[in-house]
Amino acid sequence: MLASVRSLAEARLVAACGVDWIDLKEPALGALGAVEVGVIADVARHLGGRFRISATIGDCWETPAVIPARVVATHLAGAEYVKVGAYAARPDAALLGALAEACAGTARVIVVCFAEAPPDAPALAALAATGIQGVMLDTADKHGPGLRGLMSARALQAFTDEARRLGLLSGLAGRLTVEDIGPLLAHAPDYLGFRGALCGAAERTGDMDAARILGVRQRVVSTAAAGT
Repeated sequence: MLASVRSLAEARLVAACGVDWIDLKEPALGALGAVEVGVIADVARHLGGRFRISATIGDCWETPAVIPARVVATHLAGAEYVKVGAYAARPDAALLGALAEACAGTARVIVVCFAEAPPDAPALAALAATGIQGVMLDTADKHGPGLRGLMSARALQAFTDEARRLGLLSGLAGRLTVEDIGPLLAHAPDYLGFRGALCGAAERTGDMDAARILGVRQRVVSTAAAGT
């Protein structure tokens, strides 16, 4: 279970509720809005030894030339994994070159592909060839349908299967609710990502709610255990 947080206080809350992966992003700044590097450093210093820490670099997929420098800065601040958003249905040379440059260092890059225009097998292979560590699906439009409203079960299974074949981590996110957990875990992704479902009134820009976090966590754990 990955939980996206915007502050050290939220990171401590999700940590106390037993999440596996702490992801830093600022939901008020877009689908993959970036937090300040100081926030990444604080979270990494306090929680990095016990949790996977990732962070986004902001909504910059239209200007791939800025990706390598942002990846380096985010990684140096303390994020082991760095998430880069991309409309990856047909990744062009500029994006692939930027990803290869970003992967030349020690950051573990995860490409966040948008379910509105998801990648097929050749696109995933092209992304994998740049040296990335993982891919995930998310929604770009945070007011539209959730992940399962945009992609069929067959398409989601094909995504996780191909990621596994390529040796990539796979994640599924995008306006997920507790009702999505069972169907999505059936596709055997490496993780599910949440933000809105963990907040009061299920609003991603709102404050996190411990009861909601615990409820999602319990469902993830019980569903995974039932499937083993």
